[in-house]
Amino acid sequence: MSVDHLSPAVSPLVGTRPPTLLSLKPGDFVIVEAEQQVACQMNDDWCMGQVVFCEGGARDPRVNTLFQVSNVDDGLITWVNADEVTHVVRPPDGLALKA
Repeated sequence: MSVDHLSPAVSPLVGTRPPTLLSLKPGDFVIVEAEQQVACQMNDDWCMGQVVFCEGGARDPRVNTLFQVSNVDDGLITWVNADEVTHVVRPPDGLALKA
């Protein structure tokens, strides 16, 4: 007779915070690092932009995988894949950024 037992192993993700990228919302500032990024026309391989729109993925629409980002240098709006976002820049609590 087979008896199912719960595994005593603890998940390695217990106690960890979800990636910041999952809580990204319009208005947040991001650092985009991509060699093929149209918004980064200078010889830099990164740029800073403000998130304009977040698009969910095909597998799970609640998980953002594409972002429309406005380049802070020239205002050019481009689509950015989630894996190209390397940092999320947020103001300290209590400080609001003016658009």
